[in-house]
Amino acid sequence: MTHTAAPGAHRIFGYLAALVAAGAAMLFASMLPTVLAGDTIMAEIGWAPSMGISLAFMIDGLALIFALLISGIGAFIFLYATGYMGDHPRFGRFVLYLFAFMVAMLGLVTARDLITLFLFWELTSVTSYLLIGFDHDTPRARRNALQAMLITAGGGLALLAGFILIGTAAGGYDLAVILSGPGLQDHGLYGGILVLILLGAFTKSAQVPFHVWLPNAMAAPTPVSAYLHSATMVKAGVYLLARLHPVLGGTVPWTMTLTVAGATTAVLASVLALRQTDMKQALAYTTLMALGTITMCLADSGPYALTAAMMFLIVHSLYKATLFMVVGAIDHGTGTREVARLGGLRHAMPVTVVAAVLACASMAGLPPMVGWIGKELIYAGATTMTVAPLVIVAALTANALMFAVAGIIALRPFFGAPRPTPHPAHEAPWQMLAGPVVLACLGPLVGLWAEPLLAPLVGTAVTGSLAQDRAAGLHLWAGVNLPLALSLATFALGVAIYILRARVIAGLDAVFARLPVADAAWDRGLDGFRAFAAWQTGVIQTGRLTRYMLVTFVVIAAVFVATLVRMPPMLAVSSAPSAFLWLTVGVTAAGAALSLTTASRIAAIAGLGTMGIGVAVIFIYFGAPDVATTQLMVETLAAVMFAIAALRLPAIVERRGRGRQVVHAIVAGAIGASVTITVIAISATPMDRSITTYFEENSYVLAHGLNVVNVILVDFRALDTFGEVIVVLLASFGAFTVLKRIRRSKT
Repeated sequence: MTHTAAPGAHRIFGYLAALVAAGAAMLFASMLPTVLAGDTIMAEIGWAPSMGISLAFMIDGLALIFALLISGIGAFIFLYATGYMGDHPRFGRFVLYLFAFMVAMLGLVTARDLITLFLFWELTSVTSYLLIGFDHDTPRARRNALQAMLITAGGGLALLAGFILIGTAAGGYDLAVILSGPGLQDHGLYGGILVLILLGAFTKSAQVPFHVWLPNAMAAPTPVSAYLHSATMVKAGVYLLARLHPVLGGTVPWTMTLTVAGATTAVLASVLALRQTDMKQALAYTTLMALGTITMCLADSGPYALTAAMMFLIVHSLYKATLFMVVGAIDHGTGTREVARLGGLRHAMPVTVVAAVLACASMAGLPPMVGWIGKELIYAGATTMTVAPLVIVAALTANALMFAVAGIIALRPFFGAPRPTPHPAHEAPWQMLAGPVVLACLGPLVGLWAEPLLAPLVGTAVTGSLAQDRAAGLHLWAGVNLPLALSLATFALGVAIYILRARVIAGLDAVFARLPVADAAWDRGLDGFRAFAAWQTGVIQTGRLTRYMLVTFVVIAAVFVATLVRMPPMLAVSSAPSAFLWLTVGVTAAGAALSLTTASRIAAIAGLGTMGIGVAVIFIYFGAPDVATTQLMVETLAAVMFAIAALRLPAIVERRGRGRQVVHAIVAGAIGASVTITVIAISATPMDRSITTYFEENSYVLAHGLNVVNVILVDFRALDTFGEVIVVLLASFGAFTVLKRIRRSKT
């Protein structure tokens, strides 16, 4: 019997998640007095102490800004999701994914240990993959989820390598220690660290040329888009850049790379945003613009640029979460989010229009919205940066285009003559309106009282987390200056673009029609990779055991020979070995020759046994009777087992051509010669007896065994020995199966 929950019964999960997120926000808010006083809250749980890794967390100004945004906006997102898709049959699973995503982001921004940070970094990739592909019945959702996963997880691998280099250079993975140190700018590993860290940050925050995945992530349900774009995953990259700014920033490579990448991303994304007719897609590209702008600001180390980065981070989170939820409400209330099909919704959706206009005013940077302060700081920072002309032009272009996009989203759906929509327009339920209204009202509220409400926390992040001497002030009116002139130019240019948008978009479409499409290039690249994988599998995975063994031994021979060529060994051979030793070596070599040349399996086994006994005699000669005893037992057992099996096998028939025999002889000779030279070189150097001494002193004390070799095999290397036994057992099963098939074929 199956049990099916009543429609909407899973809404309780959404409400509970919203309450937990709100509780987390209140908990983080309670930490404000401590953090604003200049203290850092730390917690640590032992994880892998022998490797210097711990599950450690810290909350300073930067972490607290992110934590408040993630948990605070997250509470509204859970409430919004309950109204948006609470009747979905898999809503409980959706809430679980989204909650795990929130926890991963909170862990990422509060992690004090680099390995812990990487763990949560990858968890955000996994959970976002599940969220983007939530509607897995559609190929588009599956394809876009995989694209996001491949790009961000690939960057994550580079990030892990960068963290390991940082740990090597700084002597540990504790961020609190690393950030309080002298910095890594002068270290020999700085170049490699910078490249790897930027790869991780740029892929996560979709900087050009890794930007293709972020707009495609719109395949996710709207609550996911609102959360992912406003306060969470896409900002993880800029969080990392801000977090490591004190120890990696301030160099020419850092400044130029972040400036060029950020400026290119901001301008290209704002141009692409203007061309979109789907409002959700337009908002996705404006997120790229914001991420590019923040990256551009983090390129510099001046107070205005870094304060602008922190301020714009908050500004963007507030208006972007609002606008995504507004677009979702429009889609829910009308059945479409195509801006060309919408108009006159202000009467049917009076609450939504208020939230949309306030959020778009902040996005456009109009006073007295908090977005105005953010834009003024960006211009103030741009005028002081190393490559000020480039940054000013990029910021002015991107802001003007954003002004036009904000006008399109705020005006066209709600004003003008009503247009027919797939569904009669109606207001969304209260769960979907609470978040947009509250967050939109914060725009003018925080804008009017920015200095008492935001300045202390932003200042703590800049001076504490980013290690700067001072932070810039947050003022609605900073006087008549160059940033004010640039703001006025932005408005004028933005109004002109909005009025002439039809011609501008037509011109842009004509230009982009001549350019390659990045998304199509991704698909072709992925198809090419699949084809290469299939070809490689056909070449390597032939199903022939002799081919696998040949490849394995060729690789071994290449490694040995390359090592010996790169590091020529010092050889020292005794010139006067005893006659007994020469006799033993001769018998051993004869056994080897017999096993190679005979056509009889029994003779081959006898030859191999002779070799083993010869080696055991050599062990005895050099004073290792315990090793010799073990060798004799193994050889005897192996000879008996092989003999039993060989009685059921056909006679040896040489099927190799002369060429293959020569190749096999060369490979075998190379391995044998290399091993011999290596052993002689090792025996010519003084032996490090530290390991030997340890086993001699502890074999009886710890394992109560007098035979050191046996103790090593059974106690100190018990897991390895167990694995070897398993391998032998599996090989026996395989041999038994082969023999059984041969007997059946004969009968």
